[in-house]
Amino acid sequence: MKWAVVLEVRPPCLSCKLFCVDRPLCLFNFYEAYECYVLRVDPYGFERPEDFDYASYEAFFSRYLVVLTRRAIKWSKLLKGNNSIQKSLKVKRYIRKGIPNEHRALIWMIVSGAQANMEQNPGYYHRLLEGEKNDKLVEAIKTDMNRTFPDNVKFRKTADPCLQHTLYNVLVAYGHHNKAVGYCQGMNFIAGYLILITKNEEESFWLLDALIGRILPDYYSPAMLGLKTDQEVLGELVKMKVPAVAELMERHGVMWTLVVSRWFICLFIDILPVETVLRIWDCLFYEGSKIIFRVALTLIKQHQTFILEATNFPDICDKFKQITKGTFVTECHSFMQKIFTDPGSLSMATINKLRETCREKLLSQG
Repeated sequence: MKWAVVLEVRPPCLSCKLFCVDRPLCLFNFYEAYECYVLRVDPYGFERPEDFDYASYEAFFSRYLVVLTRRAIKWSKLLKGNNSIQKSLKVKRYIRKGIPNEHRALIWMIVSGAQANMEQNPGYYHRLLEGEKNDKLVEAIKTDMNRTFPDNVKFRKTADPCLQHTLYNVLVAYGHHNKAVGYCQGMNFIAGYLILITKNEEESFWLLDALIGRILPDYYSPAMLGLKTDQEVLGELVKMKVPAVAELMERHGVMWTLVVSRWFICLFIDILPVETVLRIWDCLFYEGSKIIFRVALTLIKQHQTFILEATNFPDICDKFKQITKGTFVTECHSFMQKIFTDPGSLSMATINKLRETCREKLLSQG
């Protein structure tokens, strides 16, 4: 089968189409997606801020369309119409280069183990929704509904359909499934992103379970020991890889939790641009929590000189807010390439050893 990529200028945008030469059918048309990117609302329903730099983003996205098209061809050949893949070095490489949005939900489900869990537990999600509810849990979730993505048109009560109802169901079901965790703030944003990608309640539930139950254990439990531990682990990794920044933090008495807690709790949601977050999650579902450290270290290492300009406590906190903005993080493809080179070697053996040390230290502090 032969393929042809056609780039056509349709002012003020660029249209990118992928055709099968043997069967003249347009399989992918990114024009509408691109057009949406330069409008007020992005393809995921998020309103663009008033100071949004349309010119820079259009320049980036016109280049990124070519990458998207190339990846779409590769993934179509890999899947060959099948809804299954086996983990391999090739799949790992493909995931690091980005999963096309039309395949994202499927690949997340497979590589995270969520698909297998869902198939092994038919009807379980719906039984959770039909069962007796914990009033305290339900009330906590309801309280956060209107606070979840107020800048996303799909989560507003006026939307049809309104994703708040879907979000509520996923969170209530998960709270009753994992009673040790229940519900805490941050889970609503993660579940919301899953819903935007899967467009499916049950799949979102099982992906949430993959993240909270296996990939990030104890991040969202009442004591949040896993979360606190990993923030301390990041501090130790910075000492090893960006010692000047670690020394600055120590000199001014800045605890890591003050500047990176939202990175970990929300998995970079509302911290980095949407497409960049999704590219990070592609790798997170396949490679696990190590990816969070790679992203954090890359942000710090790339902006080391800028961070070291800080002269006091508030200035350091402000620098850490600023390093998550700008062209470096917007250009998601080059950013993802950086996270696998900038931090250097980072093994799970090293991370787990640091986790053990940091966890013991936290427990000894009470």
